[in-house]
Amino acid sequence: MYGWRARIGLIVPSSNTTMEPEFWRMAPEGVSVHTSRVRLSEVTPEALRLMASEVVRAAEELTTAEVNVIVYGCTSGSLLEGVEWEERLRREIRERAGVEAITTAQAVVEALRALGIRRVAVATPYIDEINSRERSFLERSGFTVVRIRGLGIVRNTDIGRQPPWVAYRLAKEVAREAGRSADGVFISCTNFRTIEVIELLESELQLPVVSSNTASMWLALRTLGIRDRLSYGRLLREH
Repeated sequence: MYGWRARIGLIVPSSNTTMEPEFWRMAPEGVSVHTSRVRLSEVTPEALRLMASEVVRAAEELTTAEVNVIVYGCTSGSLLEGVEWEERLRREIRERAGVEAITTAQAVVEALRALGIRRVAVATPYIDEINSRERSFLERSGFTVVRIRGLGIVRNTDIGRQPPWVAYRLAKEVAREAGRSADGVFISCTNFRTIEVIELLESELQLPVVSSNTASMWLALRTLGIRDRLSYGRLLREH
């Protein structure tokens, strides 16, 4: 039986082509990933807001697979309307599904805190309006965003088509622009391919690097009481 240690229920945008493969690659022995989808084609505030209305339905579907935790795997979708909105969304999932629920936005906040990051440089594939909401969410959560830059991509499948070296170069650029003022780097978006380059970036930048997917997997595993050391950056290796 797959998932003999634990089963992760994952809710992703319907157009996300990256998070499932990265979760399966990171999952420790005995941990399985089971997915439900909510409709999204473009990463805009209007589309993200509409997608959020389907999240509880997707969570209820996942309960039939007897999952042990549910992850709402969308960064911009879980921080769209701010801190209180994210907390309410998480509470609704937990109450309707009857298992612990986490969001990617929550996972990122907890991951940055675990690594002692207070001043963060942020690399995203998003348009400026989404970046502005992300900056606001992180700053409301107690961080200083010293630099944030996006690629201006709207269509989510186009984000998923970006090879890992795109995230690598963008992360290096925002870290360089932030200079000594940043004590960590966050690469945002669960559809942005990152896990191949996290270790390399940390080695070259001499800074901790967190991506949406490494943060989400880390918090899911810790919620399940699983503390395997995984080679996808300092977060999963040491915390």
